[in-house]
Amino acid sequence: MTKDPKASSAVPLRDLVDHAPGLPGIYEMLDGKGECLYVGKAKNLKKRLNSYLQGSRQSSRIKLMLSLAKDLRISVTQTEGEALLLENNLIKSQRPRFNILLRDDKSYPWICLSEGAGSPRLFQYRGRRKKQNRYFGPYPGGASVREAITTLEKVFRIRTCSDSYYKNRSRPCLKFQVMRCSAPCVGKIDRAAYAEDLRQVVLFLEGRDRKLIDQLGDQMAKASNELDYERAGLIRDRIALLSRVQQRQFVEGGQGNVDIIGVAVSGREGCIEMVKIRSGKQLGNRRLFVRQEGELEVGEVIAAFLSQSYELSPSCSEIVVMRAPEERALIEQALSQQAGRRVQIRSRVRSHRQQWLQRAIDNARGALESRRAVRSNHRQRLKSFAELLDLPTLPNRIECFDISHTGGEATMASCVVFDQSGAQKGNYRRYSIRGITPGDDYAAMRQALERRFRRESIENGALPDVLLIDGGKGQLSIADEVLSSLSLTAIILVGVSKGRSRRPGEETLHLAHTSTRIDLQPDSIALHLIQEIRDEAHRFAITGHRHQRQKSRHHSVLESIPGIGGQRRQRLLKTFGGLQEVTRAGVEDIKKIPGFSAQLAQRVYDYLHP
Repeated sequence: MTKDPKASSAVPLRDLVDHAPGLPGIYEMLDGKGECLYVGKAKNLKKRLNSYLQGSRQSSRIKLMLSLAKDLRISVTQTEGEALLLENNLIKSQRPRFNILLRDDKSYPWICLSEGAGSPRLFQYRGRRKKQNRYFGPYPGGASVREAITTLEKVFRIRTCSDSYYKNRSRPCLKFQVMRCSAPCVGKIDRAAYAEDLRQVVLFLEGRDRKLIDQLGDQMAKASNELDYERAGLIRDRIALLSRVQQRQFVEGGQGNVDIIGVAVSGREGCIEMVKIRSGKQLGNRRLFVRQEGELEVGEVIAAFLSQSYELSPSCSEIVVMRAPEERALIEQALSQQAGRRVQIRSRVRSHRQQWLQRAIDNARGALESRRAVRSNHRQRLKSFAELLDLPTLPNRIECFDISHTGGEATMASCVVFDQSGAQKGNYRRYSIRGITPGDDYAAMRQALERRFRRESIENGALPDVLLIDGGKGQLSIADEVLSSLSLTAIILVGVSKGRSRRPGEETLHLAHTSTRIDLQPDSIALHLIQEIRDEAHRFAITGHRHQRQKSRHHSVLESIPGIGGQRRQRLLKTFGGLQEVTRAGVEDIKKIPGFSAQLAQRVYDYLHP
């Protein structure tokens, strides 16, 4: 792969196009600051770039992009397939504003069956697959995987705990009591019986439900003939659970491994609905929303989805789309080469596949209409909010801060961001507050605001038009002091305090630099927006606080001793039976443990006896 040395910002765009090679590769449109506007691929770079200079058939999006483009960067590749791969990587790394960007670029989760020594376990897995384990899927999302694993726990009672938890058990855990695990950790089930349960799990995950139910029916009849009614009843319950799962997941007439992709677009927004069918079972659906500059086209959205979402390695052999992309043959070739088998992209289908596709399209349209309705409602509330504060225009960015702690423990501050489209969760921030008197909300608010705005003012980052503070005049005055010290006086400060009964609808707004109080009616749509933003800040703060508090509760004091890692900590606790006994031990006792020198034993003793 080589870069064209003639790409230079000092040369006009037309001259760069004239000197482009007639080879496969990718091109990057850059603005005056050198930031990437668009990444595209081409079989012949010269022909593809020349098409941009023919303005008669260009969309408004392309015209806007060309008006901003000041430079062109070209990378030549050996093959067109290599260009497709490079384009995908650059789109994900640079996220150009004129490319179609998928908002959810996580890898698909799998169900993993560990094949190590002992009793294999089931767990959710993302990432590169290892040869020593077995994988089933992929599933559209984590919820589908968790539902499947929960079903397998109920039916087959296979363990799902981590290996470290499994190895240190001396008695069955709660899952054994509620019949979600057969407790192989303490020998409640022999290896042969557990291996048989695993074999049945594999049959289920491979989609051979009918064969499994037939085998279980034979086993139930055999147990009944041998007068082993307890085992026969257990198998009967297992068959009943499997039958219910099969009825819920089975797609009538379905065969093969197929991905169904339905797309709906409206203006600059689009929705992609993907349904995964495996062996006639619908594993679930995954929904993505896209948004870009200019009008969206269905073909462009489908092509972007195929190149970005599959990581060029699909698990199915057939992909059904509502419209075949222009470079269908190239994408098929790349997907087939990466998957090691033939992968077809089909748009003309009949019977059940047509029904699946139409259902996916209808779901995508419904989701997009619902999203646009919510956005329209948000804009109406934003307009009412601007009128309430007498703003000349709608605010582009609203931030809200909240503090959460339990008796001063694990104090956490949150900052949530809303714009004219709604919540911008990628811009949310949490601040772990330290070095203050426990329970001092004013000091916590001061520290959070100083950390947020001092950093942003130095970096000239995005600043809010309106800053909401969850609290009354005290918290508002702290925020006013911080912003004034940083010369950020253009930000409008609003305090949101709850009424005496602290019930929704009785909030009071306090404005900085004035004694004005605003009491809104419970049916005010501006109040509804404020409540939504305030509640989101509270949710985000308390979630972080609970996580921090839980982490501190599970933190051992031994972890803070220099030189004491996980293995040495386990040896200490195993040898003495717990932290209390370790504290009672002397230096000579600790020194007897393998791996503990006299110096390290003294360090442990000194740390536990300050």
